[in-house]
Amino acid sequence: MGQSDTIHVENKQNLEDLAPDRQHEQEVLAAQLQGEEQKIKRIVRKLDFRLVLTLAVLYVWAFIDRGNLANANIAGMGEDLRLTGTNRYSILAMTFFIGYILVDAPATFTIQRVGATLMLPSIVVAWGVVTIGQGFCHSWGALLACRILLGFFEGGIIPGSIYLISLWYTRYEAHKRLAAFWVIGIASTGISGLLAYGIEKMDGDAGIAGWRWIYIIEGTVTCVCGLVAYFVLVDFPDRASRKNFLGMGPFLTAEEVSLMMARIEQDRGDSTPEKLTIKRMLRCAQDWKLWEFSLYVFFNNTALYAFAYFLPVILQKSLHYSVSKSQLFTFPPYAVAVPWILFCAWFCDKVKSRGPMMVFNSCLYIIGVVITAFHKNPRARYGGVFIGVMGITGNIPTNWAYFHNNITGQTKRALGAAMLTTASGLGGIASGNIFQPKDAPGYRTALSVCVAFQAVAILLVVKNFIYFTWANRKADKHELIIEGNPDFRYTY
Repeated sequence: MGQSDTIHVENKQNLEDLAPDRQHEQEVLAAQLQGEEQKIKRIVRKLDFRLVLTLAVLYVWAFIDRGNLANANIAGMGEDLRLTGTNRYSILAMTFFIGYILVDAPATFTIQRVGATLMLPSIVVAWGVVTIGQGFCHSWGALLACRILLGFFEGGIIPGSIYLISLWYTRYEAHKRLAAFWVIGIASTGISGLLAYGIEKMDGDAGIAGWRWIYIIEGTVTCVCGLVAYFVLVDFPDRASRKNFLGMGPFLTAEEVSLMMARIEQDRGDSTPEKLTIKRMLRCAQDWKLWEFSLYVFFNNTALYAFAYFLPVILQKSLHYSVSKSQLFTFPPYAVAVPWILFCAWFCDKVKSRGPMMVFNSCLYIIGVVITAFHKNPRARYGGVFIGVMGITGNIPTNWAYFHNNITGQTKRALGAAMLTTASGLGGIASGNIFQPKDAPGYRTALSVCVAFQAVAILLVVKNFIYFTWANRKADKHELIIEGNPDFRYTY
């Protein structure tokens, strides 16, 4: 039946005749897993540290290295490179996503062929070198070229990470891991301000401006993290029982890999590795859900990058905080968002639902942005940032889990991860375009667009409540096959 979205059943009797075979397959899997709970828990704990934590640390520096543009800008880069009073800063913020978008699909093909343990650390080291190079740019054109290269190398980290995590964890384990991966990364947006505040104090050391030191030091740490990742990152399940390209011992034994594959097969029936081909990807691209899930990420990331790139500017120019305070005050909203993100993941996995939380978080964002954009009291406006950041950051891993729960097949997962990352990049481009210098310091037009995007997202998720409920009921009556798997049901 392939990877089609839904198949209407012409002959219910044929489907019912296949039920004993499906039941036998499930019994075999259950027998293989019986009594192995402690072993599986031990393997999952190893995965959490070696896979999720390593990917999270790499993503921290991805987020810092793409977002330090805002910190460097108010630390003197704007004046030195003549960005002030022009649209050059918006162009710099936007062009990062050109390479970011172009590389998403090729990166998905490449990572399966060369392996995660070779590709992901390599691109981390590459973008670390580019970040260092930004500290030596003496014209905005040179910085522009670096930003495009930075996006090109960073573009593989998100689809590779989502794809890798989705292959190792079951549907109702993945949200917590995606949230942990994301929460450590998103916390870096606030940490970036603290780092910039401290590094900026080096202004003049060795004859180098403070804003240049921001790029040089942060890029150097990125390179170090990439080098360490060569030795600790975990590869795909089908490679986990082999030595890696450095000749290091396997992560798991063949028996342990078999157990992990069996639990994935029991959970959603797509543990078998698939060779990624253009033909298969084009077939999977016909599934409307991939496009809609990508649209959610586009809406969310437009709003997210609004805070990441322009919060320091809003704090300084609109709320009239000093440069130092503007750097420092970017941290608290993200610090408050961290426990909320983790709560969302825990709650959604517990109730096995995603949509209601997505709607709630979108509402939080709308409330927060309206306060930030239109309230007259500076403290109230800053308080709105807290509410908005909680909502928008809470929804990113929830969107990923929503995608992960409602598709099957490794090709579709790989394509979906690339599409979601492309949508993320397009959101960054949209954010860079709608935040125009002429609208500073309030940026009310841009913030209004972000609110409208979230309102549309709410309507789409509510639509899915209705459709997914209908499809699941049809599948229970043996009148519909979802995702080519008679046992599969949508998560709404």
